[in-house]
This record gives sequence, C-alpha cells and structure tokens, in this order.
Amino acid sequence: MGQAWGFRRHGGPEVQEFFDRPDLVPGRGEVLIRVEVAGVNPLDHLLRSGLVQGLDGGRAFPRVLGMEAAGTVLALGEDVDGLEVGDAVFGFALTGGGTYAETTVLSAPNTARIPAGLSATVAATLPVAGTTAVDALDQLGLPAGAAILVNGVGGGVGLAVARLAISRELRVIGTGSAAKREHAEAIGVRFVDYTAEDVVAAARELVPDGFDGIVDLVGGTSLRTVAPLARDPRNVISVGDMSVPDLGGRVVERRLDRENLERSARLALDGVLAPVITAIHPLSDAPAALATVESGHTSGKVVINVA
Repeated sequence: MGQAWGFRRHGGPEVQEFFDRPDLVPGRGEVLIRVEVAGVNPLDHLLRSGLVQGLDGGRAFPRVLGMEAAGTVLALGEDVDGLEVGDAVFGFALTGGGTYAETTVLSAPNTARIPAGLSATVAATLPVAGTTAVDALDQLGLPAGAAILVNGVGGGVGLAVARLAISRELRVIGTGSAAKREHAEAIGVRFVDYTAEDVVAAARELVPDGFDGIVDLVGGTSLRTVAPLARDPRNVISVGDMSVPDLGGRVVERRLDRENLERSARLALDGVLAPVITAIHPLSDAPAALATVESGHTSGKVVINVA
C-alpha cells in the first residue's frame, strides 16, 4: 500500500486527489518499482482530461497520473528479460500504472537500467524529453552547419532538442515567451520572443534562406505560422500536432524501446542531454507540479521527488 496522486474520472484539476493504492502486481512484461523520481509532462494532464484516452493503458479508475519514472525494481512479471530485482531503472508506465506514486509498474521493454554516474533525478527526465529529442533529430538527419528552428524551445523537450542539435553542430534558433529566453540562450540558442516580435520576420532575419529543419513542440496556429520557414516542408517535424502532414510535414516517429532509453542515458552522462530542471516537488506537492506544467509557462523540466 502506498500513496498516489490521480483521478477518479476525466476532467480538469478539480478531479485530482490523493489516495492509497495497493502495490500493483506486475503482469507479463512488467516490472514493479519503488518510485524515486517521476517526471511531469503535458501528456499527464491531457490523459486526465480524457483527450488522449488511447494512451491510458485501459486501467480502471482511479488512475494515477504520470508516464515516466526512475526507481528500484521490486518484482518482475513473466517474460521479463535483462532486468533484475534491485536494479535501478528508468522508463515508461505505458500500461497505465501511473508514476505519481510510491510504487508502480513500468513496461519492461520500455525500461532500462540507470547507468553508474547518472542520478535518478536526471534519468526520470529522459523517457519523454530525451528520447523525443533523439527521435526528432534522427528523423531529420541534418548535417553539421544546417539551420534548425525549435518551435517552443523553452520546455523540457524543447531544451533537450536544442542541446542535442547544438552537439551535432547545427545552428539553433528557438521560439518562446520571454520567460524562456534565459535558459535557451544559456545553452547557445538564438532566441525569438513570440510575445515581443514578429516571429516569421525575426526568424527570416536570422536565417534568410530558410530553415533546413523545424521541430515543432507547440502545434496549432503556431505551427502553421512557422512551417513556411522550412526550405522543404517534409523537414517540418511535429511532436504533438497530428495535422502536420496537411502542411507537407511529418509527425515524429517515436522509439520507446530500451535501446533508445540507453542511448539517451549515455548522452545524458556525456552532458549532451543534461536537463534543465527548474523545479523539484515532493509527492505531497504533486498538484502544484502538474499545475505549473499545465499552465504552459514552465521553463525546463519539472519533476516529483517521491522518495
């Protein structure tokens, strides 16, 4: 039995509550972990709202919030290879166990060991932000010297994309609100403040010939505003807007397997995917942690220190 933060029906923040949950029994291909740190992501409140129900794992209510975590393996389900009880691991709760909790189950194929030298706090930020950055930039496959626009650079995923792009010697321009400027410029991004200037004009001034690639983390009107800045519309990659093919672009092709997690961890160890963690909340403060992310104004990555 352990404390968890979740919801008993779909809706807004008013449906969230703390409750005690018995430790889950890991099913086939699952591992039970004691959660040390949980990552907080926009997908969490979208799942709570019911807008993306196909990703909730199909578990009955009440459901626990959270999709990514780092912790210690307590038990193994059937057909789990490459992991042992006692391992320090990080990964995805893709079967709906939720991670804002003292214990949970992770999908074993989507879970990896935390390498020596990497903290659980950093590891917990990698399943979503780290692997998304790797996937988006691998999909673009741009050569050194190419110019890339990161639309929505200030959040956890945006900063991860920017860091990885800079490590690949790409020229990185990022859009965001004024509050995101400091963290973006600190890692070498040429920043465009969409609240203070014409984004298209400012971006064209920096890259007159057009961008070799765009990674979009905002979607909607913002995506449609910046998409024409790409020299080739096929090199517009959106992380969350499924309508991007209408513009000639592509949705990011996600690889959530252990190999990609391990790759992200190596990049984190090397300092390439070192996250900008701007807030660490205890589990008792999970409502504030999610509210910060749900507001859309957070910079960097927010995590919950469950331990």
